[in-house]
Amino acid sequence: MPPKKTQPKYRQIADYLREGILNGTFPAGQPLPSEEILAKQFQVTRPTVRQGLTELRASGLVEAIMGRGTFVRSPHNRPSLTRPRGVRRTADGRYVEADGIRWTDDDSATVTRTDAPLALADLLRIPPGEPMFTHDALQTADQGRLRQLHRTYVPFSVLADTSYDAEPLPPAPELYGVLAELGHELTFTEHVRPRMPLPDQAQALRLPEGVPLLHILRLTTNQTGNPLALEEFHLPGEDLEVSYPL
Repeated sequence: MPPKKTQPKYRQIADYLREGILNGTFPAGQPLPSEEILAKQFQVTRPTVRQGLTELRASGLVEAIMGRGTFVRSPHNRPSLTRPRGVRRTADGRYVEADGIRWTDDDSATVTRTDAPLALADLLRIPPGEPMFTHDALQTADQGRLRQLHRTYVPFSVLADTSYDAEPLPPAPELYGVLAELGHELTFTEHVRPRMPLPDQAQALRLPEGVPLLHILRLTTNQTGNPLALEEFHLPGEDLEVSYPL
């Protein structure tokens, strides 16, 4: 039994298991003690044990396998899901996502006018507060198993003096076909960083407590380097990697 500490019980459990994983007491590929055993050992409830296990999952040390328990991950294990990133053009001229996943917007997808906040205005090289068309959706695939939050921004100034200056464009990737029709040659750059989700994002993506998300910004520019549109993705960060061709 580990020595008593003043920190919360769930963190004691996480520290105890983490130390055992790192020193080889719990080898890679083997199951951890069950929730019931850990609850008795630390004299806590099973939800407290789960909270400790969530910390280990967030740090990538363990993985939960449905119906089997929680297993120690090898540092050399591959993630359970790899998402190729990028945009490709099909033979018929359509732009599609490189991952090939067929995403479906849920019923709450909305198109609104928003004013550009400072950070996005800087990326898009527009004045802060410039109006933008914004398409916002929770997207699902594989019968809801895969989920992402997807937002598309198009500044009004990009559409000035075009047939689309009074109506919102479709969201990406359909958006790219329209921009190409307007005479733009498209280039894409993505910015990726992990961060902890906001409460509504964790709920929409069904993230367990303590699990981060991947925040991806995709900037679309034309042949002269001028920004045209910005996409924002929030992806579950649990056991997911994104890959890029170089």
